[in-house]
Amino acid sequence: MDKRIVFLDGDYVPWDQATVHIMSHSFGRGSAVFEVLSFHETPRGPAVFRLDEHISRLMRSVSAFGMSVSMSAPELDAAVRETVRRNGLTEGYVKIICYFPQVSMQIVPPRADLSVSIFSLGMDPEMTGMKSRAEGGVAMCISRWRKLDPQTVPVEAKAAGNYLNGMAARIDAEKRGYQYAVMLDTQGFVAEGGTESIFLVSGGKLLTPVPGTILNSISRKSILEIAGMMGIETSEWRLRPDDLLEADEIFLSSTGVRVLPVNRIEDRSYRDVPGAVTRDLNQAMARALTGRDERLASWNFPV
Repeated sequence: MDKRIVFLDGDYVPWDQATVHIMSHSFGRGSAVFEVLSFHETPRGPAVFRLDEHISRLMRSVSAFGMSVSMSAPELDAAVRETVRRNGLTEGYVKIICYFPQVSMQIVPPRADLSVSIFSLGMDPEMTGMKSRAEGGVAMCISRWRKLDPQTVPVEAKAAGNYLNGMAARIDAEKRGYQYAVMLDTQGFVAEGGTESIFLVSGGKLLTPVPGTILNSISRKSILEIAGMMGIETSEWRLRPDDLLEADEIFLSSTGVRVLPVNRIEDRSYRDVPGAVTRDLNQAMARALTGRDERLASWNFPV
């Protein structure tokens, strides 16, 4: 990692210079907002997947907390591409972190623009945590922790503090012998995983929780759009725990896991994993990510 180049407030600096004081506001109060993107080798060279969507969501996260950044969307776009280019990687992840570096014990953040840092990382699972794309699937439980309520914090913002919620769910799941967890909202309906959207297949129809209590996931949006192109009927619905337990197929999605089949939900196991719909969507998503679907060429941003 010491060879990596990091974008930091307009400069490109060595990895070991991308530091912040332990007493910074964003470290102590969780006031950082962020995005995680992926880039892939395509016929036109390395390209960032849905870069425009990620930057738009980053700007919404910033605004949701009444914060600001000095960089415009086009400037962020250029900085992401240049960071990937300077690191010479053809496949991996980008993490944008906007944060307050100022030392502060106050709950209200400093009256200043957020600093902006951009990291380009390879596929090293020890660094990224992006380990699970196993064809055989993963085991998942229904978490005892509920998803943050939208009347408490802006749940659609990718803010560091919000992710304690998903962290608690994942830790509890692993203690119970599962790899992933799905959280219910405070009304008892299915929300999402710790950092993943959830999809069910029932009678050939693709179901996913309705927006409102979940992250506005770009992977989720992509899968719904691809499913529509494939002629798969989709529905955003208020799903109950019983719907999970009765589904024909279940899979999770995120930038890291892409399309990840579930082979067990609580005590119910699936024999044929991935199921037909999950497999077809996984293959279609792979084509989109690597620029092999010309209909979706606008989703890839060459570096």
